[in-house]
Amino acid sequence: MRRIRKRKENQLEISRQIEKIDKIIDRYEERFKDGHKVLIELFQDINQEFNYIPKESLIRISKRCGIPLSRLFSLAKFYNSFRLEKIGKHHICVCAGTTCHINRSDKIIDELRSRLKIEPGHTTEDENWTFETVHCFGVCAHGPLVEIDGNYYHKVDLKKLDEILKKYENDK
Repeated sequence: MRRIRKRKENQLEISRQIEKIDKIIDRYEERFKDGHKVLIELFQDINQEFNYIPKESLIRISKRCGIPLSRLFSLAKFYNSFRLEKIGKHHICVCAGTTCHINRSDKIIDELRSRLKIEPGHTTEDENWTFETVHCFGVCAHGPLVEIDGNYYHKVDLKKLDEILKKYENDK
């Protein structure tokens, strides 16, 4: 019974998503002749609505607008600002580049592994945190650098990390 109930809940959630996706597509449908530019704007709106681009949205755009699914997928994968998998409420990224590593970003990464109980590239079970590492943010003089939800924190050590995380943990 639980599996059936869970399946029905998932189907209902997908139906709700498709309704929202259709409303977003409706705003752009007449402009699809404009090419990539309109697709990027469409993806931005979908990404903003769901905090990622659900695969159902790519399928729906392809069917409604006659654009090959492979083209949509390639475009969505090309840009780092688009995600094809659901992420947590908070997205934390730690620079693991050479300079940040020399400045002990590995300690920050280990602390986050322990505290969040996940490895980089994963989301916590409660879906509050998605934890990732990046190769370089390009501000090496300020490392180690941590980015959370678009906010950048420079020269982060374990004490500073604890203070930063407390701000977000209180935001549950």
